Amino acid sequence: MNIVIMGGGKVGESLARRILEGRRHEVRIIESDRARSLQLANALDVEIICGDGTNIDMLENAGVRDADCFIAISGDDANNLVASQLAKQYFGAKKVIARANDPRNLETMRVLGVDYAVSSTEIIAQMIEQEANLMEFHLVASLNKGRGQICSVTLEENSALHGKSVREVVFPKGALLISIVRNNKLIIPGGDTVLQAGDEIIAVCEERAQKALIRLMNSTHADEK
Repeated sequence: MNIVIMGGGKVGESLARRILEGRRHEVRIIESDRARSLQLANALDVEIICGDGTNIDMLENAGVRDADCFIAISGDDANNLVASQLAKQYFGAKKVIARANDPRNLETMRVLGVDYAVSSTEIIAQMIEQEANLMEFHLVASLNKGRGQICSVTLEENSALHGKSVREVVFPKGALLISIVRNNKLIIPGGDTVLQAGDEIIAVCEERAQKALIRLMNSTHADEK
């Protein structure tokens, strides 16, 4: 995911670290204070843009137009709201999340178009995790009140599973391959069925196995080196 964070204080830095853990996300941080920007540049392996996150040109330079998710997490609720509105309405960011330092501002942010107005770093991190999962997997059906899911994912061109038979693939415990859609045709796989790039894989998994299944389905040849 392409993620832009407006606000590089302790909360913004902590959130950026959390997002970067074990994921292939591209993260940029907009921070208005120059000294703090230098600290972040030395501490994090992300692009730091020093400037006003409520300025249209600054948001353009930060790549908000192409952002999958824009997060306004500064210590000023008014700035968070203005930046969120610009990201959503002017640049068309796919998902906008704003931090309300004062919980009384939550409803105002929601009414004025913020997709998710929250007051907890942990909640924001969980939302990012969910968004990443949704981008990689499509939920076909929920089972047993959400304890299980039937999901689909399409194998990429550089997938490490391309050319492997089903019997060669070690699926995580609690996950099972149930079908393959190839060239609009449904295949019920056996052990000798060979997976190909472009295959839409349909699998059923327990909630606890989902992350491991996502890693397996999105593994590439580069990961094997």
